[in-house]
Amino acid sequence: MHAADSHDLIRVHGARENNLRDISVELPKRRLTVFTGVSGSGKSSLVFSTIAAESQRMINETYSAFVQGFMPNLGRPDVDVLDGLTTAIIVDQERMGGDVRSTVGTATDVGALLRILFSRLGKPYAGPAKAFSFNVATISGSGAVTVRKNGQQVKERREFEIVGGACPRCEGRGSVSDVDLTALYDDSKSIVEGALTIPNYSVDGWYGRIFANSGFFPGDKPISSFTKPQLNALLYKEPTRIKVDGINVTFEGLIPRIQKSFLAKEREAMQPHIRAFVDRAIVFQRCPDCDGTRLSELARSSKIRGISIADACAMQISDLADWVRQLDEPSVAPLLGSLRHTLDSFVEIGLGYLSLDRPSGSLSGGEAQRTKMIKHLGSSLTDVTYVFDEPTIGLHPHDIARMNDLLLRLRDKGNTVLVVEHKPETIAIADHVVDLGPRAGADGGHVVYTGDLDGLRASGTLTGRHLEYRASLKPSVRTPSGYLEIRGADRHNLRGVDVDVPLGVLTVVTGVAGSGKSSLIHGSIAGRDGVVVVDQGAIKGSRRSNPATYTGLLEPIRKAFAKANGVKPALFSANSEGACPNCNGAGVVYTDLAMMAGVATTCDVCDGRRFDASVLGYTFGGRDISEVLAMPVAEAEKFFGAGEARTPAAHRILERLADVGLGYLTLGQPLTTLSGGERQRLKLAVHLGESGGTFVLDEPTTGLHLADVEQLLALLDRIVDGGRSVIVIEHHQAVMAHADRIIDLGPGAGHDGGAVVFEGTPAELVADRSTLTGEHLAAYVGA
Repeated sequence: MHAADSHDLIRVHGARENNLRDISVELPKRRLTVFTGVSGSGKSSLVFSTIAAESQRMINETYSAFVQGFMPNLGRPDVDVLDGLTTAIIVDQERMGGDVRSTVGTATDVGALLRILFSRLGKPYAGPAKAFSFNVATISGSGAVTVRKNGQQVKERREFEIVGGACPRCEGRGSVSDVDLTALYDDSKSIVEGALTIPNYSVDGWYGRIFANSGFFPGDKPISSFTKPQLNALLYKEPTRIKVDGINVTFEGLIPRIQKSFLAKEREAMQPHIRAFVDRAIVFQRCPDCDGTRLSELARSSKIRGISIADACAMQISDLADWVRQLDEPSVAPLLGSLRHTLDSFVEIGLGYLSLDRPSGSLSGGEAQRTKMIKHLGSSLTDVTYVFDEPTIGLHPHDIARMNDLLLRLRDKGNTVLVVEHKPETIAIADHVVDLGPRAGADGGHVVYTGDLDGLRASGTLTGRHLEYRASLKPSVRTPSGYLEIRGADRHNLRGVDVDVPLGVLTVVTGVAGSGKSSLIHGSIAGRDGVVVVDQGAIKGSRRSNPATYTGLLEPIRKAFAKANGVKPALFSANSEGACPNCNGAGVVYTDLAMMAGVATTCDVCDGRRFDASVLGYTFGGRDISEVLAMPVAEAEKFFGAGEARTPAAHRILERLADVGLGYLTLGQPLTTLSGGERQRLKLAVHLGESGGTFVLDEPTTGLHLADVEQLLALLDRIVDGGRSVIVIEHHQAVMAHADRIIDLGPGAGHDGGAVVFEGTPAELVADRSTLTGEHLAAYVGA
């Protein structure tokens, strides 16, 4: 690469965000730079929390104070100098909105383009584009309009109708629901006795108090004794303002409240306890009027060459692209060109197996990231900085080459591409590599290598040493102790699959993206007795929640502090009696600046430590409670494992956290800052403390460095050797090679997948080489 002058560089000097150790690095513009290093080494702190965050903050500052008031508050990253920044576009793995009204079509431009197409070419004519939108209802009414008559402006009352495409019965949701009242309350109890059995509606909670004191029915009498109007008010009353404990609140019946708070989200986006309640209380069925298409009869009656917009949205996108290519209508030529380009981008990026009516909340993190890429592929912007967070997640080795081509295309258009990545196949295409480490957490935060790929291989860093690492096939595999039978599985694209999933072994379910892996396992295994699904979904909790609270670790720590100092355990909770009175235990004080962006500043009373000064006077093993919460897991494991601070109950939990590769996390780190992979490993640590069962893990190598994958495999071995079954949905070849049994789905994606194409040991798959997975695994192990 030619020597770059300062105009061709992004210069970072003195970066100290999170665990970064005052680092300086220069990145070439209009090149592809890959950031590597173990989980927790500081990659995301440098790329997202420093470079991308400052770019976004500077763009936000160009808007007026009024507009800034509607934007998120972005503090300046802890860095001395950031030069040469361009506009940063972050393409991350955050799941797309879980709203039931959001689909792949509405989340991209395709839905809007199709609606315009049908409003122009559909026969019979149904109306403008909004007449084909299931998010617009048809509204009829009358109102006053001003018209001119005899040169005078006069008001007349006229009838009007706004034609939308939503099915009137299901209001554009595609399904109708019926509520099982017995799952909402125990009618033998009164509300003050805890009759309501809805999550978050306990007697002590805010909703419980509103219902107990509404005045529309007696809160102290069994629900079975309610009169018909009283029961009707409990279940169906429209929103009404009332006063409870001197505070103005809105009371609303249980049914409409449940529909707004629980049923507005896609099932996959719900918290597990909410999902369990909804599964128990709500019976969903496909809307009989629109057959689940969400669209009105008028919208469905308008067709182009015998295809309605509902038919088009239900098609696999690769098939829809072929259909659109057959349309030749000069009057809408630019529209057809744009539609073809966008649909072809879906196919090119490996998402041709999706359909436009697929709920966006059901997409995996990798699918969501690739869907967000669609709009950037067609963009004419140049000299933009694109920032990617592990773009190969969820991709079969067969698909990674395709993703690499897209990253290179963005670069070749004159953009700077920054990629956080662990896969050697993507590290290999880098123009420039920045390796962080040498380890994680307090042992990370340094730049240990910058340069080209050959230099990385020879650098001796953890990444350099593991770049050529290849797991080998196991010489022998375990024998199953039994089987979980799956018969006739037909969820999504599965074609009546019959398969026996072995127990007592490590089973890897693989296949290209969209082949049906998740549909098979989540649709047929999850929910069975003894099956624990450990996913990467968000963990319920506020910014006050952290690994210590989530795992139950704080309980034995509080008790140990209390016993050593002869005081109450509640003093050692920042959410209870021990909280700093100034910030209420948050560690920061939020200042509302009206129309300007609010500011969060470190509490100047507790200096961000969250506890009252008197509490910090109590110590255990020579440390106060805030110092303990600032410890990384690895340090805390040693601290509570021996000497005067020995606490077996805490040490056991810390051992499990270290086991799953989270030794670098601090005990008090907010859960909101964890990645999907870290959340999954945290949940796994909690479940490791439970007895028996079958674990289902969905891509547990997400966010793991090559060196950490070895540790994960050793952990999976220990779980299986401890008498449990492990089923892993995974693309990583090291995990495949280590499996006892592989179930390979395919042969392709969407309607080209949905079948079991191989069952057997990894060695048999390599010898067979009859599937895409077999070919790639054979090449990986050098067979």
